[in-house]
Amino acid sequence: MKDSGKIVTALLAGLAAGAVLGVLFAPEKGSETREKINDSLADLGDALKERAEEQFDQLNDFKEKVLAAVKNKVTAAEIIIDDEIEEHA
Repeated sequence: MKDSGKIVTALLAGLAAGAVLGVLFAPEKGSETREKINDSLADLGDALKERAEEQFDQLNDFKEKVLAAVKNKVTAAEIIIDDEIEEHA
């Protein structure tokens, strides 16, 4: 999971850098160039926000699975302890 996040982040950074360089070297007016750079940065921001939300959702799902597993283990341990107490009472 960590490696795929790094790959996506590197890919997005590379795409943003390529877009900015392409716009900077294009023969257009400065105002048009700045607008394209702003649009590219806004797209990058949106992509990063979306990726962060996906990672947060995955982390939240993992947390829920861990909590459920711990609760199951605690319940099982309580049953075993109760059975042992009843046997020795």
